Amino acid sequence: MALPKLAPAPAAQDKLRALGILALNGMFDEMDAVGVLRYAATEVLPGDLAIVSSFGADSAVLLHMVSQVDPSLPVYFLETGKHFAETLDYVETLKQHLGLTNVVAIHPASSDIARFDPQGDLWETDPDSCCFIRKTEPLEPVTEMFGGWVTGRKRYQTKERGVLPHFELTSDDRIKVNPLAYFSDADVIEYRQQHNLPEHPLYARGYRSIGCAPCTSIVSEGEDPRAGRWRGLNKKECGIHYDFNGAIAKPMTAVRHTLWKDGAFIADPFKAWEEGTDPSTARYVHVPLQVFLADRDAFLANPHPLGLLVTPGEKVEDVENDLGRFASIAIRFPAFTDGRGYSTARLLAERYRYSGEVRAIGDVLQDQIPLMRRCGINAFVVEHEPTRRALIENRLPEVALFYQPVGLTEVPAGTRPFLRRAH
Repeated sequence: MALPKLAPAPAAQDKLRALGILALNGMFDEMDAVGVLRYAATEVLPGDLAIVSSFGADSAVLLHMVSQVDPSLPVYFLETGKHFAETLDYVETLKQHLGLTNVVAIHPASSDIARFDPQGDLWETDPDSCCFIRKTEPLEPVTEMFGGWVTGRKRYQTKERGVLPHFELTSDDRIKVNPLAYFSDADVIEYRQQHNLPEHPLYARGYRSIGCAPCTSIVSEGEDPRAGRWRGLNKKECGIHYDFNGAIAKPMTAVRHTLWKDGAFIADPFKAWEEGTDPSTARYVHVPLQVFLADRDAFLANPHPLGLLVTPGEKVEDVENDLGRFASIAIRFPAFTDGRGYSTARLLAERYRYSGEVRAIGDVLQDQIPLMRRCGINAFVVEHEPTRRALIENRLPEVALFYQPVGLTEVPAGTRPFLRRAH
């Protein structure tokens, strides 16, 4: 008897829905990949299922199955801007060979690249952040359009994938389908040969698992097929995948963006400063002002993007000549009642004409934000949930009456504009 289609889940995971996933996993033989895919596309999530493909070494197998089930199924390819030229050619080869009619390339936001990776070398020092802005972030809004999506993951690839089922109920209440979960490397090769599928041009040269060019290397005889991915790093996943118990990575939609800038919560490239960080190699951290002063020459010689952290009691005047070095200046507000950060922000904006990002961190609440903006703060790290909702819903209070003007254009209450003294 056919299992009924799973209805959309409420916000929290539903026990009956979870039981339905268990039943789905009991319906198919381990090697019935085409059956899994067909049932997912026609019974479980008809019209609500997408495929994500890397067009790598093994991709032809899953995409051939897609062509057998429905060649019009949407297939999304993450065009990170870092792929081998051979991979881009392979995309066109498979589209034509398999008759796929709905292959869509997803690109990272040009603004994110310009801001976070302007030189294109972020992969060298922070591959996790590189993957985030080039893969995870662009893919997230796409997956939100579908009730489920199909991957080419397999149990043999990593220890974390060793318990991978055909169907997963993710913590963001979507269904992830893994038709090839039980396929071995030999099964993939046999299927490819049996159906005379085009081989990735780099496969014969020793590339057994193919991702972005900078982070992919040749695999030697006897090595694990994925040994060439992020070689030498403690990294196994790009971040877009996670198994049913969350062991591989957090669900994409569970990533909680806390940086509010330009009208939205966005990915924050900056990480917290850690004691002992080498000044010559630090990157995308807000360096505490006193730490910067103690090792100023090394920080100034560092070619990577840096921020500055100013806490109450510290004088931004002490780094007046170096402000242009920083891509972002974070001003700490330790408590709602501590207003010293406003003075720092006004100094940056009015005296020093600092044009970079000025962000407020710490106890940032909705009543403060309009006042912070008046002083030149243009980004806010917000943890307070009511404030987050107020920002999203554009419900911040207005500052219509004030007694201390900011800049040259504001007129304080109770004064006559024509009597204001020019600065």
